Amino acid sequence: MFVEIFYYIVAAFFEILGCYLFWIVFRHDKSSLYLGLGILSLMIFAFILTRVESEFAGRAYAAYGGIYILSSLLWLFFIEKTNVTKFDLIGASFCLFGASLIIFSALKKLS
Repeated sequence: MFVEIFYYIVAAFFEILGCYLFWIVFRHDKSSLYLGLGILSLMIFAFILTRVESEFAGRAYAAYGGIYILSSLLWLFFIEKTNVTKFDLIGASFCLFGASLIIFSALKKLS
């Protein structure tokens, strides 16, 4: 279980990084060289997500969604230096609860 959560966290980092690199090129006029790094980061993200122990890809992606949302809010706070609102936290809590149900029920079926 901890290995899967670790994979989800690492995957989220690379997905957010990859997308953020595209964001800064197209929204903040940074060098297009960042696009290559963004593509590489997104490739790493996709590979890492395949390491998650899950019978079905869709279930792995659904469970990952909660981790992605939490990671995005952490990115917002630490990288973009923007405060997270109470609505961000409430929404993320609902998503994490749902993702936890998916993760734990899937892990019970695999054991």
